[in-house]
Amino acid sequence: MDLMEKIVSLCKRRGFVYPNSEIYGGNQGFYDFGPLGVEMKNNLKRLWWKWMTVDHENIVGIDGAIITHPKVWEASGHVKNFSDPLSECKKCHHRFKQDDLAENRCPDCGGELTEPRNYNILMQTQLGVIEGEKINAYLRGEACQTIYLNFKNVLQTNRLKIPFGICQIGKAFRNEVTPGNFLFRQREFEQWDLQWFCHPSEMEKWFDYWKNERMLWYQGLFTHPDNLVFYRHEKLAHYAEKAFDIQYSASPFDGSEIEGIHWRGDWDLSRHSEYSGQDLGYTDQGTGEKYTPNIVETSGGVDRTFLFLLLDAYCEENDRVFLKLNPKVAPYKAAVFPLLANKEELVKKAREVFLSLKSEITVSFDDRGNIGKRYYSQDEIGTPWCVTIDYQTLEDNTVTVRDRDTAKQQRLPIDNLLKHLLNLLK
Repeated sequence: MDLMEKIVSLCKRRGFVYPNSEIYGGNQGFYDFGPLGVEMKNNLKRLWWKWMTVDHENIVGIDGAIITHPKVWEASGHVKNFSDPLSECKKCHHRFKQDDLAENRCPDCGGELTEPRNYNILMQTQLGVIEGEKINAYLRGEACQTIYLNFKNVLQTNRLKIPFGICQIGKAFRNEVTPGNFLFRQREFEQWDLQWFCHPSEMEKWFDYWKNERMLWYQGLFTHPDNLVFYRHEKLAHYAEKAFDIQYSASPFDGSEIEGIHWRGDWDLSRHSEYSGQDLGYTDQGTGEKYTPNIVETSGGVDRTFLFLLLDAYCEENDRVFLKLNPKVAPYKAAVFPLLANKEELVKKAREVFLSLKSEITVSFDDRGNIGKRYYSQDEIGTPWCVTIDYQTLEDNTVTVRDRDTAKQQRLPIDNLLKHLLNLLK
């Protein structure tokens, strides 16, 4: 079993990620996050949001709608250009993106392929209640467009001055021809976006700044930060001077994008000004200069980051499997065990310790099976520390704290336990 198969199996078995609509045979390109998965994913989003809006000045957030006015996607160029070349096998009728084909034969059966046709991957929907009067609309193909639509609103209501940023975490939808590789290419996924608005003369400075900042942030999360590299795009959009990807460079996703840092110039605000008839320019109150702000974009995949963190953290050591996740990302920060589940006094004391931690950190209570199996079970889901209540606890009010990565234990007073764990999390 290769690493990807192991991760997919672990995610299903332990409640990180489930196939969507599995009882009906599944729904390709869609996944549901289980109890552990949603905790880990929310941890990631909280870390990103705090880093953007608290740790940096002049960045505010929004939460834009999933469905916007249809003209938004005309202005953005998606209706015309958001497409993949698609070929179909004349024999087995399987479809393939042209980029995925090494030769002009079907990789599944060897049959002849049709000439590639462009296939728009925006997901369509309809607005209205009366048949025949409904209008076509789209689920958003990227989360950033609502930031541009609200640029003027944010500027007017928050007393901001250039340079400043607007950030957002939100769902996006793409009718991918060939969804696959688990969470890597889905039809419904989450993005985190920062759109940084600045003076055209300062684009170089801010592009380099955000490029380096975003890499440092990811490196602080990954178990093996050396697996993260920059990839510079040679083929650029007509409005871009530079575009870099932060890529994960280890098997089985060597060279796969986690996040893009894009030089968008004044393209987006200019296009929406043109199509809406609204002036989205900016006037400097100090100098009186009026201009269209330029944009540095950092746009990453929440689900992809989730997947790459699991792949990067997966460890096998003798007979145990453990996820060496950053404790800030791990679904549970600690697990509390009674040494023996059939001893009422130990279970009662373990419950007291569990409840004393629960209001401050995410913590699991586990009294199933023997103590060794409980350790291994928590290792497999990435819980950094396990706290065991034994007979000595009843005598001196101390517990053992076991470290996930080293399996070493130390004895601590219960009164110091929460402070100790919080210090480790810092």
